[in-house]
Amino acid sequence: MRDAGPSAVLMQRCRLYLITPPVIPDAGAFEASLVDALSGGDVACLQIRLKDRDDQSASDDHIIKVAKRLLPVAQDKGVAVLINDRPDLARDLGADGVHIGQSDASYRDARRMVGDAGIVGVTCHASKHLALEAGEAGADYVAFGAFFPTETKQATTRAELDLLTWWQEMVVLPCVAIGGITVENAPSLVAAGADFLAVSSGVWGHKEGPGAAVAAFNRLFEARSSEG
Repeated sequence: MRDAGPSAVLMQRCRLYLITPPVIPDAGAFEASLVDALSGGDVACLQIRLKDRDDQSASDDHIIKVAKRLLPVAQDKGVAVLINDRPDLARDLGADGVHIGQSDASYRDARRMVGDAGIVGVTCHASKHLALEAGEAGADYVAFGAFFPTETKQATTRAELDLLTWWQEMVVLPCVAIGGITVENAPSLVAAGADFLAVSSGVWGHKEGPGAAVAAFNRLFEARSSEG
């Protein structure tokens, strides 16, 4: 499944990187939302991130319950599934990899747990230095943000668009833009050079539903790709 993930496409058409809502009280009900989202078009990746705005994580039992419900739905569509912060759960659940923050498991530990075939992505906030370090260590992608205000988490940094452009000019490793991204504000990120847009509420809270949001993002990506 690794080829379906963020390391698969370099300097090509931008793609969508879905992040679950921070709270999923009913895995069955959310499964229907995920099916709707995936019906809207191309999705590269789904990150299962169950943390509230104060960065408090759901219980292991709940993460496992949700992941077991969502993993087959996404993977059957060729969508890579990553577990946020928990390489141990990613390994045990058969996920495609893990996304780690700067205060989570080290890259070395994450790689050891998910193996060479697993995806390891790293949050780098707005730091070129952290991103270069992650790339040197062997990360499959780096994530920059937050680019816009977000209600999903308390963002401690704001990233500027020129960071994406600098990264594309200097480094081959894919970059993911994150933070408050919607269909309306996404064009500037695509134009600046994001390989992937990580979106949560911009899809799940879209007024026309998740499937319509995914379709709209893909129309944007396709239009930009045609221009390039």
